[in-house]
Amino acid sequence: MPGKYQNKYRIPSARLQTWDYGSNGAYFITVCTLKREHYFGHIINGNMELSDQGKLANKHWLEIPGHFSFVMLDEFIVMPNHIHGIIVIDKPFDNENFTNDAVETGHALSLQSQQYEQPKQPHLRFRNQGKNTISAMVGSYKSAVTKCCNENKLRFGWQSRFHDHIIRDTEELHRIKNYIVSNPANWEEDKFFKNDSSFV
Repeated sequence: MPGKYQNKYRIPSARLQTWDYGSNGAYFITVCTLKREHYFGHIINGNMELSDQGKLANKHWLEIPGHFSFVMLDEFIVMPNHIHGIIVIDKPFDNENFTNDAVETGHALSLQSQQYEQPKQPHLRFRNQGKNTISAMVGSYKSAVTKCCNENKLRFGWQSRFHDHIIRDTEELHRIKNYIVSNPANWEEDKFFKNDSSFV
C-alpha cells in the first residue's frame, strides 16, 4: 500500500535505493505512454511505422547525449505505446569518484559505430535538473517530447513513471539488446501490446 508524505498518499519509488543513478553503468529504460495509448505509430509486417508523435520521440531520444555529459546511447526502439532504450553513463574516473561497485560499460558503447547524427546544439526544451542522473535524463526527455507535441497540436501523454534496470554484465546486455531489436517482430506477444495502465 502506498505510504504517506505530508498527509498525502504516494507510490514508493521503483528505484534501487542503494544505487547512485548518476554513476557509471548501462541502464535499460522503458517509458510508456499514458494508458498505453498507441501514440507512436503501428507495427506493419514486423516493422515499426512511426507517427508524427513517434518521430518526435525518436528524434529527442537521439538528442539525449547532447544535453548530458558522459552519456551515450546503445540500442533503442520506439514502439506504438512505449520506448525501450539503453542509456550508458561513462564518466572518467578520478580519485574522488572511483568506486569498485561501478558497472563496466566499455562493451556497451556502440553509439559511435551506429553513425547516429548528434545535434550540434542542445535543444532548449531540455531541462537539466542539475544532476546527470537517469531520472533527470528521462524527465527532460519526456518534457521535450510533450512540449513538441503540444506545440504541433498532437494528441499525446506520458505515463507518470518509468522503469529502469541496471545491466549487470555483458551476457545480460546482449540479451536485452536482442530483446529491443526483435521487439517489433514479437509485438503481438509483448506484454505492452494491449492498452493497459498497470505498468509501473
